Amino acid sequence: MSASLLIQAEHLNLSLSEQNVLNDVSLDISAGEIVTLVGPNGSGKTSLVRVLLGLLQADTGKVWRAPHLRIGYMPQKLEVHATLPLSVLRFLRLVPGVSREQVVDALTEVGAIKVLNSPLQRISGGELQRVLLARALLRKPQLLVLDEPVQGVDVNGQLELYQLIGRLRGRYGCGVLMISHDLHLVMRDTDRVICLNRHVCCSGHPEQVSGDPAFIELFGSRAASDLAVYYHDHDHKHDLHGCVLTPQIHEHGPDCTHA
Repeated sequence: MSASLLIQAEHLNLSLSEQNVLNDVSLDISAGEIVTLVGPNGSGKTSLVRVLLGLLQADTGKVWRAPHLRIGYMPQKLEVHATLPLSVLRFLRLVPGVSREQVVDALTEVGAIKVLNSPLQRISGGELQRVLLARALLRKPQLLVLDEPVQGVDVNGQLELYQLIGRLRGRYGCGVLMISHDLHLVMRDTDRVICLNRHVCCSGHPEQVSGDPAFIELFGSRAASDLAVYYHDHDHKHDLHGCVLTPQIHEHGPDCTHA
């Protein structure tokens, strides 16, 4: 097994409420690698991450983690009650063993030091994402797991965050697993894309298509993103629920053909 390998999942199968969620899913992530997991809503992305983090047990299959692997997790969103008096500093100090100096360093690292003493509920969406990223960094992670890291952030802010994540990977040599439903902005900052629709439809190095107006228009639409018109080279099709159709039934849209 490679010394740089951080986590490896093999042949994961999972059903929840008698519904198949993961079907024979395998993946691995190494140090210094950015992997982006994409797929439509309901494709199993969150369930897969929960299995990788040890928060959910797969029905069959196995997950190997490097010994004493430190994982920094950035959730998709955080809801704090408006009446809770919690500043950014106090929120980050909730991480066990973290000092004020470490909080300052982490916020400086992510470009959010100006919100140090701000109420958590009053900072912008982009600032909150940077605070959550700082919280993940406080664990000195070998693996960063980022669930929709640009949720609620405008396009310019999204580009800045993706560039920041790339710099952090370069500086610390950590592996990064990003979960996204929107492919076009993350493609150029990703080493490998895994397209999930309950099973792994395709994986590999992303193509550079950011200059294609049709692609930008398609994936800039929330509806199109949710339908997940991704391309791969399999010889089957899916319905809107992610189920594989028989060869005789192909009326549910285009193939997922990996370009």
